Amino acid sequence: MNKKRSAQVLSKVSFLDKLLFAKHLAVMLKSGLNIAEAIESLAVSTKSNKFNKILAQVAVDIRNGQSLAKALKKHPKVFSNFFVSLIEIGEESGTLDESLSYLAEHLGKEYALSKKIQGALLYPTIVIVAVTLVGIGMSLFVLPQLTNLFTSLDVDLPLTTVILLYFANLMKNHGILIISSFVAVIILLRILILQPFFRHKWHRFILSLPVFGELIVNEQVSSISRNLGIMLKSGLPITRCLEIQHESTENYVFKNYILELQKAVNKGKNMGEELDKDNYSKFPDVAIKMIAVGEKTGKLDEVFLYLGDFFEEEVDNTAKNLSVVLEPVILLVIGVFVGFVALAIISPIYELTGSIK
Repeated sequence: MNKKRSAQVLSKVSFLDKLLFAKHLAVMLKSGLNIAEAIESLAVSTKSNKFNKILAQVAVDIRNGQSLAKALKKHPKVFSNFFVSLIEIGEESGTLDESLSYLAEHLGKEYALSKKIQGALLYPTIVIVAVTLVGIGMSLFVLPQLTNLFTSLDVDLPLTTVILLYFANLMKNHGILIISSFVAVIILLRILILQPFFRHKWHRFILSLPVFGELIVNEQVSSISRNLGIMLKSGLPITRCLEIQHESTENYVFKNYILELQKAVNKGKNMGEELDKDNYSKFPDVAIKMIAVGEKTGKLDEVFLYLGDFFEEEVDNTAKNLSVVLEPVILLVIGVFVGFVALAIISPIYELTGSIK
């Protein structure tokens, strides 16, 4: 019991928790249940101790006369500005259950999209981690044992063996220091990424990668387009939509795009014309042209929702093809590494047996 309670105390509010909250609350409100009672019921049923406390506080605030949007706004680390704004619109228009259903549908698509990306990155991540661990194990425990063996052989060692022995001696004498330095560099890089200035450069570098960059660009455009489409369809002005989207966008490159776009729209410029400039290089051309058409026809909300679905399909296609593209590359790298080590070990032994004959 103590372990279970400790796990609950340490639990966080996951994306899935918020998705289920919106979905279940919409169903409860449609069935005629009081909003405070519905939230109290959801608070009891949630597995997250933190979310339980937050929902309990929200229910208390609602019973004290506050609106749901105002009660949720007190917890900005859990409920984003986008989340709260859609609920606020639903309360003002008297269609809170519909807004929650729409929000749950959107969160469901976003959750599915993130799972697709995680699934696409799972295979290469497992292979890279496995190869790294095997390499470290060989460097620390296997190669140093071969040093004395090969140096005792009275034969001319080939270049591959000389290189391998140099690396083996290096790991034998300074292995712990080298691996510790490697781990320290990774930790330092992680700390630097959290800094805004370096983070912007890091995000730009990630977006420039051949396959992964395209995957992340499509994911960002899909998420941004769907968010803007939902907010416009709900009745929010485009300036407010861009302001909310700027706060919720995590990739610093696209975050800067939204900020510049927001400034341009505030000055009365068209989004299509602004996006056509060179400083929006990562924004896909097809999206820019579609947005320009949406502004001319007055159907910008429909265009954004279409772009959200379109780029979600692009992410899905890229994710499916990612393992097909990366598998031969990974196998080639592993094959070269294994071949080099095998050649370095077998060659001197072969030469020794030849000299004995």
